[in-house]
Amino acid sequence: MDSWPDRKKVQAQGSQTDPARAASLFEESVAIMARLRAPGGCPWDREQTFDTIRKYTLEETYEVFDAIERRDFPHLAEELGDLLLQVLFYAEMAADEGHFTISDVLDHLNRKLVRRHPHVFGEEASRAAGNVANVDADVAGSAAAVLKNWEEIKSLEKKPVAGAATGALESRLDSVQRAMPALAEASKLGSKAAKAGFDWPDWRDLLPKVAEEVAELEVEAAAGRTPEIEAELGDLLFTVVNLARHLGVDAEMALRGCNLRFRKRFREMELVSTKPLEELAPAELEELWCAAKRKLSESGSAGQIPTAGPSTSPLAKSASGSAQDDNVVGGEETFAKRDGGGDA
Repeated sequence: MDSWPDRKKVQAQGSQTDPARAASLFEESVAIMARLRAPGGCPWDREQTFDTIRKYTLEETYEVFDAIERRDFPHLAEELGDLLLQVLFYAEMAADEGHFTISDVLDHLNRKLVRRHPHVFGEEASRAAGNVANVDADVAGSAAAVLKNWEEIKSLEKKPVAGAATGALESRLDSVQRAMPALAEASKLGSKAAKAGFDWPDWRDLLPKVAEEVAELEVEAAAGRTPEIEAELGDLLFTVVNLARHLGVDAEMALRGCNLRFRKRFREMELVSTKPLEELAPAELEELWCAAKRKLSESGSAGQIPTAGPSTSPLAKSASGSAQDDNVVGGEETFAKRDGGGDA
């Protein structure tokens, strides 16, 4: 494709989506949202702001995750609609304040997709959409080549940050949003730093680092220094997230999977116990936990989530484990120590 894509040509071959019906329904959704926010519309919708709505965006995102993990596709369709509602809500509020409209949102999206896919839409169309990077559009079916081109094109789209005019240095970490969930932010930071060579060479090199952070946490926990405990725990979590990155595992998804397995095993304990759990001795609780783990692993009830998980209950004691007060505050995130580089 050598020019800006024609809408009819862009339609995916073999797609089951009816573009005309989808466009009509989307237009109706936009009109409904406008009506809700208009004078005489819904009082609740009319009084919402960007700050009051944003918490629902996160909730809807995690409900989408949940439906995907359960492979509940009818529910997923509904949850994706709820997530789309957030986009419509933000766009309508922005339009009310004169910032942008839903048309601007769609235009940005369409141009970005064409701009960053020269191997699909052609180099001329990519340039017409704003691509100024000199990339090889012949990716030869390589996903890695596609990602390389994507990053190069994206890097040249960046606008100067505040302070650039005065000579302030822009960090490559500035593109990692602080608003991201902490696990995702940690993984992104590690990935960005790795591109500068600041990384562990191999996942095995992170195992001693994990042990080091555990030892430092033990020292602060034994001393009862609350801010330092949080800081060291943050260092440990940061290191484990980067271990996951090296292993090709999404730490957020790994933890969500673990949470789901814990829910199911704990529920099984509640179901089979003849007495309330709080009336059982630690040894009895441990026995129930192990039995629940065996039963659910054998039945494969975890569904799409792997059945591997916490191998021992929270009651299982390690050689150096100790109970901690969970009301910790303060502390700062520090970068991993590598090659004698110390904390950043």
